[in-house]
Amino acid sequence: MKTIRRLYFYAVAFISFEVVLWGLIGLIRSIVNPNLITDNAQALAQALSLILVGVPIFLIHWIWAQRSSAHEEEEKTATLRAVFLYGALLGTLIPVVQNLLALINRIFLGVAHISYERALLGGVQSWPDNLIAIILNLLLAAYFWNILRAEWTSLPDTENFKDIRRIYRFVWTLYGLLMIIFGAQQILRFIFYMPTGVIGSMGRETFINATALLVIGAPIWFFAWRILQDALADPDEKESLLRLGILYLLSLSGVIVVLSAGGNLFYMILNRIFGEAMTGNEFIQRIGGPISLGLPFGVIWAYYGKWLSTQFSFDEQLPRRAGKKRIYLYILSLIGLVAAFVGMASLLSFMITLGLGSDALNADGFRQSLTGALATLVVGLPLWLMTWRPMQADALTDGDVGDHARRSIVRKVYLYLVLFGSVIGGMVSAGTLIFTLINALLGGDTPNFVNSILNNLQILVLFVVLLLYHLSALRKDGIARADALEARQEHFGVLVLDNSDGKFGEAVKTAFMKHAPKVPVTVLNANENVSADLKVNAVVLPGSLAVNAPENIKAWMNSFNGSRLIIPDDAAGIFWMNDFGQAAQSVRALAEGQELRPQSATRTTSVWTTVAYVFAALFALQVIFMLLTLGISLVTNF
Repeated sequence: MKTIRRLYFYAVAFISFEVVLWGLIGLIRSIVNPNLITDNAQALAQALSLILVGVPIFLIHWIWAQRSSAHEEEEKTATLRAVFLYGALLGTLIPVVQNLLALINRIFLGVAHISYERALLGGVQSWPDNLIAIILNLLLAAYFWNILRAEWTSLPDTENFKDIRRIYRFVWTLYGLLMIIFGAQQILRFIFYMPTGVIGSMGRETFINATALLVIGAPIWFFAWRILQDALADPDEKESLLRLGILYLLSLSGVIVVLSAGGNLFYMILNRIFGEAMTGNEFIQRIGGPISLGLPFGVIWAYYGKWLSTQFSFDEQLPRRAGKKRIYLYILSLIGLVAAFVGMASLLSFMITLGLGSDALNADGFRQSLTGALATLVVGLPLWLMTWRPMQADALTDGDVGDHARRSIVRKVYLYLVLFGSVIGGMVSAGTLIFTLINALLGGDTPNFVNSILNNLQILVLFVVLLLYHLSALRKDGIARADALEARQEHFGVLVLDNSDGKFGEAVKTAFMKHAPKVPVTVLNANENVSADLKVNAVVLPGSLAVNAPENIKAWMNSFNGSRLIIPDDAAGIFWMNDFGQAAQSVRALAEGQELRPQSATRTTSVWTTVAYVFAALFALQVIFMLLTLGISLVTNF
């Protein structure tokens, strides 16, 4: 209930303060520019209404939030409070940057004697409009910054605020980096248009807008990234999953864009070699698009790929370090495999068409089919080989390295995903092939019958080869893993301490027969003495016995150095808590006369929950990449 109430108050406070802020901006702009009053009374009325409605709403909800924070520690350290304060900074400082960008953009255009309407931002605004927005947003940002600074000095627990602060810093880093990327791309794109002579009137605003982006974006990225790097002295920052995820995103984005741009560039070069009619200037213009994208993202790939490798090295546990690197390589391997498959299928389709004696060898469509297939294959096949071969070599290695590689959930997901795609693709191609044959036998219309049959057949063969190869890899993993694990299980002894009725021991033994049949299990009644010759690596006992063990068991347990596995049972008055918070809530419930139910000592996450998390992460990555692609297309028209 507190969380819902907290969400309500902070959400209303945030919306209302933004309403008041932009109402004030509109009001002052109308005062500075009297034409807004005489020409458009509606704008003034709107500004006044926003202020009159927003001020009391904001004060009511913000005063409540401040009082609650001052009197309750839970409210003071709440994640939602951190989200509000850092969100308020973003909500005020980002408009400052946008208005500053618009102002500098128009100044540069004015120096170059170019119309303000060609500005990237704020083409119809004036310098008072931007200054008013900058000053008012800075005033509110200073207010929330002072509150936030005071909070850090008095917080009893800073974990929630650290998490949100980390997100805040990465938002600024990505914001500045995107401006640098778009600015650099626009400048490179403009350079490739210079040989055409379009440097007089049209096109100069591209260079100037890009320069403004670099002038604003570069300092933002530099200082935000330096703050993040300086924070690495804190172990929490080093182990941050957010930092690891951002580095994954930047590195993979760089790889994907560079490979796409490289394939597009190779495609254009091949078209030129195979006789596509175009002038030298037109060719330079066309290759300028992929080069202008590939170079900035190539720098991103190289720079953040290096930091991603450094991030891997922060993990002192070699298996976990290898697992993090494995995620990166298998994603690239999957991208390369898909590209190589498409390229090979397209190339075989071209060869089939050529073998059937087509007369369209010099046609544009035929040439584009060949160059497109070669470009896709040249980009995808090396990428797949460079990433798959090291992973496969690790999986075929004996010892702990190979064992961890074969047991990796990332490898399993990769292999089963390829198997799934191979089976579904094979079904579709086989169904199309059978349909074409039956349709021809029944006298149906079958244009390009031989071409259609051969193309469906070659796609089916490719899917079968893909399926058999990865099925073989999965089978080898299973055999090697089973042998290694069985050998380990056979040498790992387990002692089960049973209570007097014997039900606990039988239940544990049945579970081991189902889940770990190779593990040797010894069941012993707790009232009996433990033999001195008994050598075991782990002990399984019920919770009631753990808190009230006989003297002989206590003495033996004190000298035992192995693992102790305690299973909660239904002993009266004994409840297993997961953490301190659950303990406090349970005591409160007991004090209120409520009945507690026995709970597991550990929380378990279902397989479907894990699958949901994985798909949610993949969906989020897809959305981010789509937004990045949309931003590139809007700014670069490429």
